[in-house]
Amino acid sequence: MLIRNHHADFGSPLLPDDAEMLSIAAAAEVERQLSRRDDHRPTPLHSLPALAAELGVGAIFVKDEGHRLGLGSFKALGGSYAVIRLVLDGVRKQTGLDVDIDDLTRPDVRAVARQMTFGCATDGNHGRSVAMGAELVGAKSVIFVHSGVSQKRIEAIAHYGAEIVRVEGTYDDSVEFAAKVCNERGWTVVSDTSWPGYEYIPGLVMQGYTALLCEALRTIDAPPTHVFVQAGVGGIAAATAGHLALRYGHDRPRFVVVEPARAACLLETARAGHPVKVPHGEPTVMAMLECYEPSLVAWRILSRVADAFMMIDEEDAVSIMNRLARPKGGDPAIVAGESGGVGLAGLITVAGDPNMRAALGLDANSRILVINTEGATDPERYEELVGLAPADVAGAEKLERV
Repeated sequence: MLIRNHHADFGSPLLPDDAEMLSIAAAAEVERQLSRRDDHRPTPLHSLPALAAELGVGAIFVKDEGHRLGLGSFKALGGSYAVIRLVLDGVRKQTGLDVDIDDLTRPDVRAVARQMTFGCATDGNHGRSVAMGAELVGAKSVIFVHSGVSQKRIEAIAHYGAEIVRVEGTYDDSVEFAAKVCNERGWTVVSDTSWPGYEYIPGLVMQGYTALLCEALRTIDAPPTHVFVQAGVGGIAAATAGHLALRYGHDRPRFVVVEPARAACLLETARAGHPVKVPHGEPTVMAMLECYEPSLVAWRILSRVADAFMMIDEEDAVSIMNRLARPKGGDPAIVAGESGGVGLAGLITVAGDPNMRAALGLDANSRILVINTEGATDPERYEELVGLAPADVAGAEKLERV
């Protein structure tokens, strides 16, 4: 299913705070901070000419966040960046010193960081990023995981020294519980979703994601005409759509939000014209996208600059994992986790439907950008769904580059 954006705000400019948050200047500052990190390397951008020919489009580019900062997910750019910014803000407030990322190892800065505890709810990847950021600056982290988070993902979070709190129920239940506990104990919530009165920190998280767009757009020789990005609460989709709208103005690419059919909170929000919470039903295989209520900041942006909203089925997500692991026609092999290839799966769905193609103006000249938002963050689950170990697919990917 695909629906066009008919919201009254569609086509209007971003609000000033959102425009500042996702601006070209803000993205450049994110990249500057990243460049100071020893573990930072730009992630690859893959071209898929064989798949493009099969779908009848001009080009397909995949920004592969499975290589990001050792976490295997785009989320590494958000939570850890926000934690660093919040520590530096805390130091400035307490000491009056004008500190920067280069000062994080200073004893006076570390002393302030040691007093800070950062908490968040997670499906897996965001919590890992927050925990990594806290460990990097010498702060504490407490990560709240709901009952659907796999043991492997929990272990990956704990690797960074985080205290793990298990919460019965869904991701949304864990968000509510994390906010309550952190408020009671004076901890700082670093959430990738927002609610009334809580927008600044989710904005920082989204701001961190803009770095991957700067990298991608420097690599391709012409701007994309279409962008398909998956969504849970909508953070990466809104960051991408908002930044592209600010960068290209009226010439921006057409933007499509792609969600699991079992957790399509943004599609239903677009249909209703206002934020809605969809009922929790059978879990989706797209675990990192299993969110039932949109981020208010994300919706505020997407209502203005997303052209369409669509959903895909369970088998589509598994199929694209397998297609990327076993590419045809010389396309590179790519390790994509359960949620990683959802944007590309959306493109394939649209390309195979004449009405959807026409609605989005997809043709032989179209240049599409998608984001592989995660690699095999749960290797055992990946092998179960793909029938290949992630290392074997990654080995094929490396051979393609030689």
